[in-house]
Amino acid sequence: MSIARFSPFELLLLKSRSQVDTATLLLLAWVLVHRQHVSEGQRRRRLAQVTAQFRHGHELGPVMGIAHSQDLQAIQLAAEVVRKECSKERSLSVIHQAITVATDDGEISLANHYILRFLADLLNVTPSTLSTLFQELTGKPLLPPEDPSRDAYWQQHDPEYHARQAQEAQAAERQAKEAQAKAEQRQQAKTDKQQQKQQKQQEKQRQQEQARNAKARAQRDKEQSHREKAQQEKARREQAQQERASRERWQQEQARQEEARRQQRQRSSSPPPPDRKTRALAVLGLTPGASRTDVRQAYRRMAQLHHPDRFYSESDHQVALASARFQRIKSAYDYLMQTY
Repeated sequence: MSIARFSPFELLLLKSRSQVDTATLLLLAWVLVHRQHVSEGQRRRRLAQVTAQFRHGHELGPVMGIAHSQDLQAIQLAAEVVRKECSKERSLSVIHQAITVATDDGEISLANHYILRFLADLLNVTPSTLSTLFQELTGKPLLPPEDPSRDAYWQQHDPEYHARQAQEAQAAERQAKEAQAKAEQRQQAKTDKQQQKQQKQQEKQRQQEQARNAKARAQRDKEQSHREKAQQEKARREQAQQERASRERWQQEQARQEEARRQQRQRSSSPPPPDRKTRALAVLGLTPGASRTDVRQAYRRMAQLHHPDRFYSESDHQVALASARFQRIKSAYDYLMQTY
């Protein structure tokens, strides 16, 4: 078993040369610590005198420390050891020693009144025997202890008791009021802190709401700007398409006019037009007398050069001109193939 499981007094009993002497030593020390107007040094010297013949074998300091701590379990254990290990005569001797150390100055304290009766009860000493021993040792009867709960006791032993009680009551009342005022101040401070916290939260929420609104407005403005730019770009493309279509129509008109003037000049200055076969051969780039094979080869070459699909990336006017040329080439080829 670990030594830490024992109380200080139990350790003293384990180390003692005589457990009965150690137990009696604690009981007498308990009486001595309740002596009034006695210094600690006087208590120890008196205890050493009374227990000079004891065989406990340890210092008095630890015993006095246990007695001062009012360890009732240790005191009851000491009384049990004495009652169990001692005869009736030894129990009476212990009571005799207790009365002696309690009444050295002729007076017995109120606490020792009760301690002597408590020890007599623990050691099976009757009240009458206790009174007889007390009478024999002090020459005075052991009167019933005064009742400290009565005002007469304090008027006799402490005339300023009531004034002190009133002062203590006033001090307690002041302390209670101060405590209440401090509690109210703490509560008010807590309330103020909570209000400040709520205000900060509200301000934070307001700022967050403003930030969200500003962000939403910025997003709307950005979307509106994008829409306006898209509309402007669409209008610009439409205007460009219109200008390009107008320019192409003008170019087509100029081309028709130029073609008309050219044809007019040709009609007015050129010799009589050749026959249809000669014109068809000229369209294919051939001269009169070309064979059927020559016509077929010329058509294939001209069709590859002037097919409209080769001009799909050009303007509509260029595609239209290519289609017209290809149609003349196809018509000339068809006519020539029918005549050969």
